[in-house]
Amino acid sequence: MLKQRIITAIVLLAILLPALFWRTPEPFLAITLVLIAAGGWEWGRMNALSSGASIALGVITLALCGAAWALGWPARPSALLWTVVGALWVLAGFALMRGGVEGWPRIPLAVRVPAGVVAVALAWLAMAQARVIGVNFLLSILVLVWAADVFAYFFGRAIGGKFTQRKLAPLISPKKSWEGVWGGMFSVVVLALVWTWADGAAQAQVPSLYARLATSFGWIVQILAVVFLAAMSVIGDLSESLVKRSVGMKDSSQLLPGHGGVLDRVDALLPTLPLAMMLATLAR
Repeated sequence: MLKQRIITAIVLLAILLPALFWRTPEPFLAITLVLIAAGGWEWGRMNALSSGASIALGVITLALCGAAWALGWPARPSALLWTVVGALWVLAGFALMRGGVEGWPRIPLAVRVPAGVVAVALAWLAMAQARVIGVNFLLSILVLVWAADVFAYFFGRAIGGKFTQRKLAPLISPKKSWEGVWGGMFSVVVLALVWTWADGAAQAQVPSLYARLATSFGWIVQILAVVFLAAMSVIGDLSESLVKRSVGMKDSSQLLPGHGGVLDRVDALLPTLPLAMMLATLAR
């Protein structure tokens, strides 16, 4: 399993990194468009749709993102759009956590299937807009989510249960601890402060999300904002785990050997990317 994970990670990095750092956004947008279409197909499987219907969802996801690209939306961030999407993610996340695993099947299929497709497509659009703004800006969002996840795991293994016996979400993800969440949040605060300093020292032409927040709102709001984004990345992770647990799935698919599916890799990004774009557009 570890060998598979390493090989898959190397292959993905070999494809994504050159596209990410290409002088124009188009290669990165094209590759991620294919991946996110696969996420739409996985969403159909996670909702027990037939093979044909799941493929159709993948095609619909591809068409939605492709249409947004053709209309030039990646170059036109909208504060109104991302504020509405961000608010909906906060409300939906709260509702999902409150309803728990038992509550998911009670949501009509006609609501959860299109809602998931739209959420996946909007995450791609947010990522596309972030890449158009600049690599430094996009990376500051991606690394925030990765740092929150990695350090949550590290702190959870090191001190999980030592201060709070109650698990974070025992019926959804039994291994996650509150100590892990706190550790992840602490790590992103340090990350934001260091990255902001590095932007200033390097006189970055394209500021990171952190520098934008600090410049527009001050460091207190910056810290609160990154803690909020870290919390919502946890909500994204738990939301996908909730859906999988409710239907008895371990992974969204086996498209990425050793890693599961596309949605397993981007679940924490689904709410975080739109919310980061909301903050960035408000910080103008």
